Amino acid sequence: MYNRYQMSRLTLRHLLICLVLAGLYGPSCTPVMTKAPEFPKAPSTFESSADTNSIGSLPWKQYFKDSVLVQLIEIGIQQNPDVRMAIQRMQMAKAQVRYAKGAYLPAAQLSTGASRRKFGRYTMDGAGNSTTEITPGQIVPVDLPDYYAGFQAAWEVDVWGKLRNRKKSAQYRYLASEEGKNWVLSNLIADISTLYYELLALKSERNLVLRSIRLQENALSIVKIQKDAGHANELAVKQFEAQVFNSRAIEMDLEQRIIETENQLNLLLGRYSQPIPLNDQYFLTLIPDALSHGVPSSLLQNRPDVREAMYQLKANQADLKAARAAFYPSFMITGSYGFQAFDTKFLLQHPESMAYGLFGGLALPLVNRNAIKAEFRTADAARVEALYQYQKTLLLSFAEVRNQLASMRNLDSIYVLKEKEVAVLTHAIETSTELFKTGRASYLEVLMSQRSALIANIELVETRKKRFDATVYLYKALGGGWR
Repeated sequence: MYNRYQMSRLTLRHLLICLVLAGLYGPSCTPVMTKAPEFPKAPSTFESSADTNSIGSLPWKQYFKDSVLVQLIEIGIQQNPDVRMAIQRMQMAKAQVRYAKGAYLPAAQLSTGASRRKFGRYTMDGAGNSTTEITPGQIVPVDLPDYYAGFQAAWEVDVWGKLRNRKKSAQYRYLASEEGKNWVLSNLIADISTLYYELLALKSERNLVLRSIRLQENALSIVKIQKDAGHANELAVKQFEAQVFNSRAIEMDLEQRIIETENQLNLLLGRYSQPIPLNDQYFLTLIPDALSHGVPSSLLQNRPDVREAMYQLKANQADLKAARAAFYPSFMITGSYGFQAFDTKFLLQHPESMAYGLFGGLALPLVNRNAIKAEFRTADAARVEALYQYQKTLLLSFAEVRNQLASMRNLDSIYVLKEKEVAVLTHAIETSTELFKTGRASYLEVLMSQRSALIANIELVETRKKRFDATVYLYKALGGGWR
């Protein structure tokens, strides 16, 4: 006969043997993971320059010089609904991390219970109870009450890393949600800036139209005088009047666009419509300088969407490891300790009412494993998809930087040409007006010079706005705007 110590050693030995056999059995029946595709290596530079400095690492308060714009961005960060929703998504992901950590640790609970049982007379329990004293001189009653109060605990020993990888997955998804919030901030700051510059451009265009209307009205008064003197006809008067009406219509259209842009900007700021303060002089007197764009590898550190895709990939890799571990046996340890009695007056008597239990067991899926196979294949496909998404995000970020660098170069050239065009057409207005006064130019030449000058001035303002937009888009493409 074995004594209690020998029995415990034998049980432990059998348990270890089962654990080893299950560990050998698990890998042989685990599906093969899909081989990760190979991607082309990213270029070492965006262009011929290999400058490692990047504006993407600058905090947005250092990058934007306009104090009014800085104030608007601060309001948007505090009140924008998208930012607030992104923060709540972070909180949900953080809660999932806590849940995963809790599953990794033993679970214990305090429990109490009461029950009443009656065993059949012709059963092993009933027959035994009929001849057994529950207390000295008292046979076990037919209706047996049962009261319990104590602790119960359960712990899945994470031998194969299933729970550990689930915890890692939750942590990576929390980090991804944080980067998602940063990407929302980066987009918000870019949107606020572009709408701000759009509003500045529209008000500058409106001022140009108003100035052009004054010139057109002055020309109209001149042609009316010439008509009265017999040097012009009614057709010339009507043509000048029509030009004034057309400019007034353009002014009204600009007013509507200003209202709509203000409403869009206020929406980003998380508030109801109200006038937007502007810094006209900053927009009209400054042109942004050339900006450092760094190297493609800097995108991995600066762009939140790239890092978000990277963390999502790591989370899916951890999910796959956890799904793979599901093919291995689960090792559970459960235990209880408390007091149990058929009468409450005996419940707390020690050691007579003390009750405890300890159980350790292995569970290995053998038959109908379709569910865990499906979970494994789903995790495997999600990992590969996350890998492609990561590559797509990198390709997109590289293309965005190249586009904005080319845009800034071309806009610089366009702006210089537009300035020359505006200077020539402004001089043409003065020349045609003087010639018209002396009868050496027709009214059509005056009309055409005024119209061409107005269009050129508006295009110059649009080019300036696009140049400011390009600096914002480049800053965002390089990962700036969330620090």
